[in-house]
Amino acid sequence: MTTLDVLPYPITIDRDVTPHVARFARTRGTRAIVLADRNVAAKAEAIARALGRKTAVLAFDLGERRKTLRTLERVLDALAEAGADRGTLAIGVGGGVAGDLFGFAVASYMRGLPFVNVATSLVAMVDASIGGKTGVDLRAGKNLAGAFRDPVAVFCDTGSLATLAPRHLREGLAELVKHGIIEGDEVFDSLETLAPHPLQKWPWESVVADSLRIKAMFVSEDRLEAGSREILNLGHTFGHAIERVTNFRTSHGAAVSIGLRAAGLLALRTDRFSPEEHLRVLSLLALLQLPLVSPTDDIGALTKAMAVDKKARAGALRFVLPRTIGDVEYGVTVPARTLRAVLGRMREAPNDAEFR
Repeated sequence: MTTLDVLPYPITIDRDVTPHVARFARTRGTRAIVLADRNVAAKAEAIARALGRKTAVLAFDLGERRKTLRTLERVLDALAEAGADRGTLAIGVGGGVAGDLFGFAVASYMRGLPFVNVATSLVAMVDASIGGKTGVDLRAGKNLAGAFRDPVAVFCDTGSLATLAPRHLREGLAELVKHGIIEGDEVFDSLETLAPHPLQKWPWESVVADSLRIKAMFVSEDRLEAGSREILNLGHTFGHAIERVTNFRTSHGAAVSIGLRAAGLLALRTDRFSPEEHLRVLSLLALLQLPLVSPTDDIGALTKAMAVDKKARAGALRFVLPRTIGDVEYGVTVPARTLRAVLGRMREAPNDAEFR
């Protein structure tokens, strides 16, 4: 077990967090309700049994296409029907979508209940579970409705990773690479060392802990993302646009991987990033079997989707771009023609022309 005290709330990482969640809930001395993605209902039921007192489990069909106001309303109605009140501890169990949606529901219901986030996917563990970002998607774009609301505790259940199909486990690898590019040094080096090995052999507890420490450093300095926390969005301006344009048929992890290539290429085209380091990032993504080619060549639709990116100011797109591995810049504006050239290039696989 690993515990982190890098944020105002405790973070626990273990193969089975069930007893830790139950122990934490008992210290609160209040009634609890468990909200769950139906895909991890077994883990939610185990937590409910550990809590005792006939703890209710409210399970929902989730996924990015269901991360909507309609699903949010269902969760809110379910909380009301279950008799939740301001003294109720809400425990959300699931991946990144579950944490975002349940966190927003709990922040909204009766203007806020205490929320415990139990992360069962790699994306949730290394990214979505901490930082207090909650929300749902709108037709116009991803995560456009939401609130900053910190959980009272976070639990990362690394044993759940063994239950994921390889393609679902890989969803979180792009976020690890993102953190490696941001931090550089030993973090990126360690990913290069681990990449050739089977995912089931990775030391997930330490990998998750290292990644959370990086994110927590930015979150603690800029909780409401008014400045340097934007660095954590490396690759996401492109990634979110790809998700939206493909109607979320492209998963978040795949879109972020493609977005990391696009950010590197844009940095290369604006003389920020070296060809050698761009190649190093692409090589790591490829070794991790993550996609590098955009599924769409609709440049107009992509730029329109980017226009509602939360980092945009006064109608101007602002990007997060690497200068070196270990040095990332935020708030970057670029010429429209350069952006369009990069988007056009992303429909092709990397080749020698990319580095000229």
